[in-house]
Amino acid sequence: MRNIQWFKFLVLSSMLFVVASCSKSTTKAISGEPKLQDALLWEITGPGITKPSFLYGTIHLIGGNDYFLPKGTLGAIENSEAMFFEIDMKEMTDMGAMVGLMDKLFMKDDISLKDLLKEEDYKMVTNFFADKGLPLFFLERIKPLFLSAMTYGDFSPESFSSGEMKSYEIEFNKLAEDRKMKTGGLETVEFQISVFDQIPYEAQAKMLVETIQSADAGKDEMEVMTKMYKEQKISQMASSALGEDEGGLQDYESILLSNRNKAWIPQILVQSKKQPTFYAVGAGHLGGKMGVINLLREAGLTLKPLSNK
Repeated sequence: MRNIQWFKFLVLSSMLFVVASCSKSTTKAISGEPKLQDALLWEITGPGITKPSFLYGTIHLIGGNDYFLPKGTLGAIENSEAMFFEIDMKEMTDMGAMVGLMDKLFMKDDISLKDLLKEEDYKMVTNFFADKGLPLFFLERIKPLFLSAMTYGDFSPESFSSGEMKSYEIEFNKLAEDRKMKTGGLETVEFQISVFDQIPYEAQAKMLVETIQSADAGKDEMEVMTKMYKEQKISQMASSALGEDEGGLQDYESILLSNRNKAWIPQILVQSKKQPTFYAVGAGHLGGKMGVINLLREAGLTLKPLSNK
């Protein structure tokens, strides 16, 4: 059971790592990017939509003391009949499905972290996880990006249960369950895991080493991202995900962000015409030319900010 809990935690936190690690590169505006108001909550209307739907930008993990709901969020949920996430949260509680997917945490062809790292880097990684009480012997075949997700702060199931850390997806799912709302996902767990297979293991291992080397700065980066989130600066969150540095996750932006955003648009169009729906996706997906807001507008819908200050 504990292994399943860790699996669910790794899947949920891995996408946060993508946003957090990209954020250290830059937060300046990108030339030609559409300017959007600072707002996490947006109303969706347009042809064929009889009642408004809503788009909300989450941060997948945040300190319990920093968790907040912008004005109008609870009302938007009350006015919705369904709630869609990047992944349907029901998948995360399906024990049979989780067991079937656990193998996908591991690298193919019996590759281990030791095969990918120089001796001194491997020793550094080993010592890092040993200090956390996690012998690398049990972890070294796990895809390095999932290990990277474990290096930022107190990322553990226990931190969720204590309230020290919160997940907007978990909190929103509780609200949906209380209201007996239909829930759905724009992607599957299996798909999100497969995204990491498109990034070479060598590149993932390099990023893991760099993340551990900058672990002392990780807290500061999380604080910067949290501040940006609380100020609802979705354009900055989107542009920070693009970055300028070579050799990091920035090189895989289309895999991690824009291609996924494009795949969500037809689903949002169809679902919003069926019933008013509250969509909760990572805030880094909202802004930018290839962000969900601009893509939905290009598809003919009207998006209006509701939570701007």
